[in-house]
Amino acid sequence: MEPTVVVLLALPIFVAATLQGSIGFGMGMASAPFIAIADPGLLPSTVIMLAIVVSGTVLILDRGGLDFRGASWALVGRVPGNIIGAGLVVIMSPAVLSWLVAVTVLGGILVSMRGWEPKVTRTTQAIAGGVSGIMGTTTSVGGAAMSIIWQSSEGPKLRGTMAAFFLAGSVLSLGTLLAFGAIPERALGFAAWMLIPALAGIVFSRSINRYLNRARTRVVALTASALGAGALIVTQVVELVAS
Repeated sequence: MEPTVVVLLALPIFVAATLQGSIGFGMGMASAPFIAIADPGLLPSTVIMLAIVVSGTVLILDRGGLDFRGASWALVGRVPGNIIGAGLVVIMSPAVLSWLVAVTVLGGILVSMRGWEPKVTRTTQAIAGGVSGIMGTTTSVGGAAMSIIWQSSEGPKLRGTMAAFFLAGSVLSLGTLLAFGAIPERALGFAAWMLIPALAGIVFSRSINRYLNRARTRVVALTASALGAGALIVTQVVELVAS
């Protein structure tokens, strides 16, 4: 990958980490579409590796708000979801993966905009965890399902619980992808470089959290995600026409 492209991708990674540190999700939704434009082969492993670092850091900072019981039930569903997702990654082509990322992001945006809020139970949390596992492992965009379930939570509780779930879930996803041999070597180097903007995003989120209105931040997250998904769709259409 050209150095210029790496530098350009640092911006969506920074924005994604800022969102993750502010509203509890957004790492995949805001960054995956742009990474897919540059190199679909970097997904989902790159974002998953970065999510481990970002989620771990956020969990340390907001550990006081962690709902351990809720995160545990969500992880019950995450395990089988990860296995299914890893199997899909092995058989999918980069083009199919790119389309799946775009559709997943747009679907998550649509559901979030409609404001649907299911009842939070052990069953619904486990189901959401399973859906998040499948989509997170295949596309690195697994936050939408969990944000729907826990959308009524605020501040440290939302960030702490989401961070705990994504940390454990991302570790499981990465391990499953490793077992399936679905992590390209170049993804490791790219993720290492992207740690800088990712950590910078977390630091920035800490400085702005006290001033942010959660509803406005949510709009920013959905807008950034929509732009990324739209750009990815345009890129895929152009490639189809060219071929």
